[in-house]
Parts: sequence; C-alpha cells; structure tokens
Amino acid sequence: MSYTFDPNGMYRMPTHFGPRTGPRRGPNGETFDNVGAPRKKTIAVSFLTNADQLAPMLPEGFSLNGEPVVTVAATYITEIPWLAGRGYNILGVSFPAKFEGREDRASGSILLVLWENLTDPILTGRDELGFSKIYADLPEPRVYEGATHVTASWMGFKFLDMSVEDLEAVPGPDQAASTPDRTDGELRGTLHYKYIPKTGEWGTADVQYAVLSPAGNSNEVPKEAWRGEGTLQFHRARWEDMPTQYNIVNALADLEIKEFRGARISTAVGGKDLGDQRILR
Repeated sequence: MSYTFDPNGMYRMPTHFGPRTGPRRGPNGETFDNVGAPRKKTIAVSFLTNADQLAPMLPEGFSLNGEPVVTVAATYITEIPWLAGRGYNILGVSFPAKFEGREDRASGSILLVLWENLTDPILTGRDELGFSKIYADLPEPRVYEGATHVTASWMGFKFLDMSVEDLEAVPGPDQAASTPDRTDGELRGTLHYKYIPKTGEWGTADVQYAVLSPAGNSNEVPKEAWRGEGTLQFHRARWEDMPTQYNIVNALADLEIKEFRGARISTAVGGKDLGDQRILR
C-alpha cells in the first residue's frame, strides 16, 4: 500500500520516510523559539562598485535602491537548536535593492548567493525558503596581530580572502534586528529569487518568483559590535577549479572596487526560524 501525504506535515525529498525535521519543525512537530540561541559572530566588508555591473544580476521586478554598495558577510553560528546544539558557517553577498510587483512593494538587500558549509541548511533554505544557497568550505576566521582574516574555498580552490582591522567598539547595541517589517505600505527585509527547473524541460521553470525574509519578528539580541577597515578579493576561477560555481565567483571578482566602505564585526544571540517567509507578487 502506497503512502499518502499528511497535510499538516512538512516534507522534502526523500518523502518516503514521512515528514522531515528541520529549522521549522522539531521531532515532535514543535517549532523552535530561538531565544538565547543560536550564537552568531558576523564579519562583514562593504565596497562601492558600478551600478551597471549590478543591474544584470537583478531579476525582473527588481532594481537597485540607492548606491551600488556590495556587502560580503561571513557568519559563524553555534548552538543551533534545530541541529541539537551543532553549528555551521555562512558567507553571503548582497546589495540594496527594491521590488515592485503586481501587488507588493518591498525593499532591503537582495541576497545574491549564500554559501554554507553544511548540507542540511542548504536543502531546507533552498527548498522551503527560496534562498540562493550553495556549498563552500568556510573555516573559522584567523586572528593575528589585530587583524581578522576570512577565507572561503571549494574543494581546495580558495575563491575569497577578506580581512578586517583597526577595530573600534561601537557604543550601544546594534538595533538592526528590531527594524520594522513594513513602512508606508512597503515591505522591508531580505530579498531573494526562488527558481526550480522543470524536470525534463530544462529551460522551463517549475517554480519562479521573488521571496522576502521580513525584517523584525526576531528574538535576536545584539551583543557587541566593532567598526573597522576592511579589504577583500574574490579570486577568478577556471571551469576546472570550480566546475559548477566558477561563473558566480568570476562575476563577483569582476566587480570594480571603487572604494571600500568600512567593515564591521558583531555578535548576537537568538533569532527566528524564518517561518514568516513570504512570496512577493
């Protein structure tokens, strides 16, 4: 006798073993409040580039919103409740954008790519949320003589070097986590574009739409923050170096760095399960 799908369950492949656990569903069907955990440390560097280099990366309905400032942020996450206390690391590239659809208007940063070093959050984030997640090796940052060094690689090919130094403490907590999710009818948050190809019809989409991670509604509590100076370099790759990612890395490496716009290191505790993720229409 074949199985049927529970309309109250959360599934992802393989579906043959029943509903799956993950960030938005615990072993007994419960959710995680993310209060007091996980713990996060973020290292970010921003730079000014050319608007005409960013425009071709935007899907239909999206446009640049303000200066063409790209931010590269590495976050090291520990004590994650849905992983029973384990952790993983992420590296994201974003810039300010806005979306205007038939029904919705939204603004924030569009997340072009998010590398992660663990399969489970990649699958749940792509399938359920529409994040543009892919895999990379993301070792812990190295701190030496007052500078913090971040690297990223794929199967032995290092595609990013990033450094932050000359840090000074920022007085008071960073209030980014309390940003409202709506202002004057415009939604606020992190913008994404979800795309899944149709099996056997490779130029056709099975799923294709804009998605928003709303700002606010989070139990994240900022702890400490520092400002400093930062530099970064994406290293161009051959197809042989990164067969499935070389065009991503090369597009980022080709962005002109007109000037660096500062760097930051911050720590925080808590968060949300992103169960409020929504499609933009």
